[in-house]
Amino acid sequence: MLEQRVHLSQMPIAIKDSKINISSEKSTKELAQKFAEYLKGGEFIFLKGEIGVGKTTFVKYFINEYQILSNLPKTEITSPTFSLLNEYQVKDVRIKHYDLFRVKNKEEIKNLDIFEKDTNIITFVEWPQLIKDKQNIKFIELTFNYLNDLNDRIVEIKV
Repeated sequence: MLEQRVHLSQMPIAIKDSKINISSEKSTKELAQKFAEYLKGGEFIFLKGEIGVGKTTFVKYFINEYQILSNLPKTEITSPTFSLLNEYQVKDVRIKHYDLFRVKNKEEIKNLDIFEKDTNIITFVEWPQLIKDKQNIKFIELTFNYLNDLNDRIVEIKV
């Protein structure tokens, strides 16, 4: 594992090309809390991985921690699998959480306006591999994987 800090929008957010064990829900929560300390707005985070590997759980913990850091009560965070998008307002920052699993074509993605560039928006996208045109944006990619069995998981971070 490379121990070099990298920057996106001059914010240190992760250790480049890290593979982090998130086999416990506690470790997923801790990783999300670290991200919540660094992301301030304008970032795009792409979440890859099989169904049930922890993508939505990570986003839930991120949003709840972001609310706590903003001295707001935690709210219920649900998966946008059927709605495609859930939005959460945390003071001046809007958090957009997309789940593209059910998207069938490019036109649907285009209509979602995923790449709205605004320093007051943090955008999470599950199933980003369905997006062909990433519009030359900088993004953080989190790839969630199962290891030996369905109880052991890792997340790989690429910036």
